[in-house]
Amino acid sequence: MSKQDPTLWGDRVKLRLANLDVKTFGRVGVLLGGRSGEREISLMSGNGVLQALLSKGVDAHSFDTGLRSPTELAAEKFDRIFISLHGRYGEDGTIQGLLELLELPYTGSGVLASALAIDKIVTKQVWISNGLSTPEFEELTANSDWNGVVKHLGLPLIVKPAHEGSSLGLTKVKSVEELPAAYQLAAGLDKKVIAETCIVGDELTCPLVGQGETAEALPVIKIIPPQANYDFHNKYFSDETQYLCPTGLTAEVNERVQELALAAYKALGCQTWGRADVMLDQKTGKPYLLEMNTSPGMTSHSLVPMAAKAAGVEYADLVLWLLSQTLQDKEVATA
Repeated sequence: MSKQDPTLWGDRVKLRLANLDVKTFGRVGVLLGGRSGEREISLMSGNGVLQALLSKGVDAHSFDTGLRSPTELAAEKFDRIFISLHGRYGEDGTIQGLLELLELPYTGSGVLASALAIDKIVTKQVWISNGLSTPEFEELTANSDWNGVVKHLGLPLIVKPAHEGSSLGLTKVKSVEELPAAYQLAAGLDKKVIAETCIVGDELTCPLVGQGETAEALPVIKIIPPQANYDFHNKYFSDETQYLCPTGLTAEVNERVQELALAAYKALGCQTWGRADVMLDQKTGKPYLLEMNTSPGMTSHSLVPMAAKAAGVEYADLVLWLLSQTLQDKEVATA
């Protein structure tokens, strides 16, 4: 697929689904809820996925990992799993390891890629070792030299927990005096805290699908939140946030972002799907990787369904296609 013509992926999805017998899936568990700070969003994503699968005739059932035990999961006798969990204990390799032990096929990346991508510091180290652009960063501790951090990263800078998503615990720091409080906020959610240079410019995201050399980039989305603040509320509950797909940027810029996102996805060893968040520097036009989501949201405000729709694939078909990647006949993995 040309990165500039994602409709080819959309056409292959439609062809794949036209020849699919949903009974092949057997009994499907949709994992949702969980125990992370993103539980509320996971419930929204999971219920959307569940309704989509039911509308397609799939024998699908919800399973809240925040309320029920691994023993109960094993007792459900599911044939395969759609993971709609976000954050820790769902997107970090732990649930993936459990499903491997239970020999249950599941959507999304495997144990290693999930564990790498959930840790923003390790993710950056992998990307940097692969020559991919990402903002300068430091791991913070209670004993960090705040003046030294500012000297290294400049102002403004971003402070956030290393293992949280959805902008939880994130602070945009505009002065050295604000750093200790920003650190304390993030440290209240995570033992590891990261500070990174704040890239000022367009906020973009690029969904990825597939695996290995056959992985593909879907259309880029430009995000315009109110007051340039893409926080938890503006991500999931505000109708004021604007999403542009197409972005309105040049084809060359869109392709550069797609190439960077695809390289980031491959470097981490991601599978099935993911979403790379990117900042486009307004001064230089250079894209910078922020983070990789290996279990993206599937709510009414979510971005992967938006990009898939731009490629000609509606929400329910996207869900069904993602589930189809769990089938054992691996030749369908590139369909």
